[in-house]
Amino acid sequence: MSEVWRGTWVIAYRELLRFVSERSRLVGSFLQPLLFLVIFGAGFGNVIGALAPGVNFIQFMYPGIIAMGVLTTSLFAGISVVADREFGFLREVLVAPIARSGIVFGKAVGAAAVALLQALVMLVIAPIVGVHLDVGIVAGLVPIVIVLSIALSGLGILIASFMRSQQGFQLLIQLLIFPMIFLAGIFFPINQAPDWLKVLSKVNPMTYGVDAIRQVFLGSSPALGVDLFGHVMSVSEELAFAAILGAVLLGAAVAAFSRQE
Repeated sequence: MSEVWRGTWVIAYRELLRFVSERSRLVGSFLQPLLFLVIFGAGFGNVIGALAPGVNFIQFMYPGIIAMGVLTTSLFAGISVVADREFGFLREVLVAPIARSGIVFGKAVGAAAVALLQALVMLVIAPIVGVHLDVGIVAGLVPIVIVLSIALSGLGILIASFMRSQQGFQLLIQLLIFPMIFLAGIFFPINQAPDWLKVLSKVNPMTYGVDAIRQVFLGSSPALGVDLFGHVMSVSEELAFAAILGAVLLGAAVAAFSRQE
């Protein structure tokens, strides 16, 4: 057990240091979701209008933009696995006296720390877009971001376990990210979509993370929530779903990573 904790701490600390030391990632991680918010908000805000009482399009989209940043950061956690393999660092880590599960957990925890930092930075613009912010909202946001990020990091690391080049990994992740983003209900209410789109959205795990964050910011509403078999999902139910998904994906990632040579 000590090898697992040691590996988790060392790898997570390294991932966080890499992010903080790369100013381009710091700036890009803030500007990319901000551009989505500004461009889509300005382009469709007046056309779409209010999506629920007291909720305009920008306010509706803002929690989803935070979730989108979590998704991108978490899935790309796997790229460090591929990069470490290409540059030979992974082989040195694999022969170190740390458990391989600790390496996977460390990558996931490091990605979660980065995603949480990005989410907290995005809170700066909440008052500008008219989204209410208080200590309770921040306290509710933190566990959702951490659990969702760890779950999605498990998927990124699982995919990276089978990849041998950064270019191939980036291409595959880009093909995965955009359907997950556009089917997650970031830009439209799931329950008001056509039936075929509802089905696709509700099998997308990202949908429940977006809705959980949205409920924290905007409150529970049948017009905004995810209706599953006639039941509007609560934040706790969606958080439990993300936790179960994370456990499955991390377990699969550990199993795949344990076969690395």
